[in-house]
Amino acid sequence: MKYRLAVFDMDGTILYTLKDIVDGLNYALMKNNLPARDADAIRRTIGNGIRMEVKRNIPADCDAQTEDKVFADFNEWYAVHCADHTKPYDGIMELLARLKEAGMKTAVVSNKGDYAVQELNQTYFNGIFDAALGEKEGIAKKPAPDMIEAVLKKMDIRIQDAVYIGDSEVDIETARNAGMDCILVGWGYRDQEDLLAAGAKVIVASPEELYELL
Repeated sequence: MKYRLAVFDMDGTILYTLKDIVDGLNYALMKNNLPARDADAIRRTIGNGIRMEVKRNIPADCDAQTEDKVFADFNEWYAVHCADHTKPYDGIMELLARLKEAGMKTAVVSNKGDYAVQELNQTYFNGIFDAALGEKEGIAKKPAPDMIEAVLKKMDIRIQDAVYIGDSEVDIETARNAGMDCILVGWGYRDQEDLLAAGAKVIVASPEELYELL
């Protein structure tokens, strides 16, 4: 294998999570008498963590108290319903099994709340990933390199022996800030032209193509 470690983003990269995120956010918005948002609009806001997602989907004139309430209501709902409609993308389980058989380490680094990362990792990928880390206090979220560096340190792997795999401009920036190679998947939550505009160098169309690159 070209690398010792493949670090994956979660939302839009290994898991289709959009419907559960949309349902949770619209639940929180409507509970606070705010207008619901369509799935395509929400899709484009995913990637910078829950707080930023809320900021991008509430009306511009909302006060901080309302923002905090929407944030809390989303988290309360999502903690219960994060796996209602979520599922691995076609070919992902086979890809991860092949990487494991080839002796390659794998990890997840996501701006999704760590509580959801751990639950979804346990539900769908129990025993496959060697490490999984989501957004939590005490460590800067992507695109800062801190989460990547924490995983690399834990696994004792050099940055040049790892690759980051994601689906958004946040992942491109994260890999750039960490000084590591980056591969983008074309089936996630950003349009290809947006990825190219953000500086994507390599975009794959399938897990099989991704495996060949690794």
